[in-house]
Amino acid sequence: MTSDTKSVGQILEQWVSGKTPNPLESQQLLAEELADHLKAKAFGITEDNGEQVIQARSHLFEIVYPDILRLPYFETTPETQQKTLLCLWNLWLPLAMELVSCRKQLGRPLIQGILGGQGTGKTTLAAVLSVILHKLGDGLRPAFSERTLSLSIDDLYKTYKERQQLQEQDRRLIWRGPPGTHDVELGLQLLDQLRSPSPTAEILVPRFDKSAFGGAGDRITPEVVESIDIVLFEGWFVGVRPIEPEAFDGSVPEPIHTLEDREFARDMNQQLRLYVPLWERLDRLMVLYPTDYRLSQQWRLQAEKQMIAQGKSGMEDSQIRDFVNYFWKALHPELFITPLTRNPNLVDLVVEINPDHTPGVIYSPGDAD
Repeated sequence: MTSDTKSVGQILEQWVSGKTPNPLESQQLLAEELADHLKAKAFGITEDNGEQVIQARSHLFEIVYPDILRLPYFETTPETQQKTLLCLWNLWLPLAMELVSCRKQLGRPLIQGILGGQGTGKTTLAAVLSVILHKLGDGLRPAFSERTLSLSIDDLYKTYKERQQLQEQDRRLIWRGPPGTHDVELGLQLLDQLRSPSPTAEILVPRFDKSAFGGAGDRITPEVVESIDIVLFEGWFVGVRPIEPEAFDGSVPEPIHTLEDREFARDMNQQLRLYVPLWERLDRLMVLYPTDYRLSQQWRLQAEKQMIAQGKSGMEDSQIRDFVNYFWKALHPELFITPLTRNPNLVDLVVEINPDHTPGVIYSPGDAD
């Protein structure tokens, strides 16, 4: 980069300050896009369509960036603003445009799965995509206003009473969250309704309040929706498939230590089989993949400290480690998620997440070495 050449971040910063990119800067945006071969291939960007893609993305950028910067997820310092703008340009906008394209090709509502652990940004991603899709048209109606639905695997939890009964049957189910604590049949009915909606029927979307019953959580009044076009279905094991039971016989990663740990992992793997029909309703699956799975524990520690600093209640460090280890024992990332990042038959897009929560390498599994 020469002294006269601005970085993409600088171009975006001056853009939101009122200075639209000149032709040279637009060419630079295109060159940067094509230089990232894996991401360009994942989003179908070529030298032939590149200028058209940058023009369309630029138009959308101008429309949505004010709303994105106002979201409560993002601070307004100069450094954090540039990070947000880069995420918007490099990931959120091309992903939203890809979803619209897939929705058109399907000719029916699209179910997009988002797999990501603690701190990977899946909730933020769903919120940002909802804002962008609100502004995008599909050629049939002017915009996706109120036609994008964010759904979490948490919304499919069994009721408080049902989970209490589960804990009585299996004392290892210390926390809600592992396979077996969700109402899979409810999820199947919901996704089937969303995929093939009746023009006149309202759809009841289950919602879950984590604060109910002293933090144990319970279902609350369902949300009533209709005419949904894109469903963003996110969760810490959305799309994760069971593995061969023999995987727990040999060497296993930390923190699976004892025979009891291995047995728990086998049982959770068996429970995971019940979720496969749910994952088969997904039209697409993307993985938010930390560069090191252990980052999720670090991120959880940071999040709890921020909550405590704000006067809210939070867990102690030892409690957080036990909490995260519990989920690693249930479905360990190295055993269940890492293989997915190399499986083009099950996953469409992988976004590596850096230690500072920003997206790193973006690729389709079939294109990665």
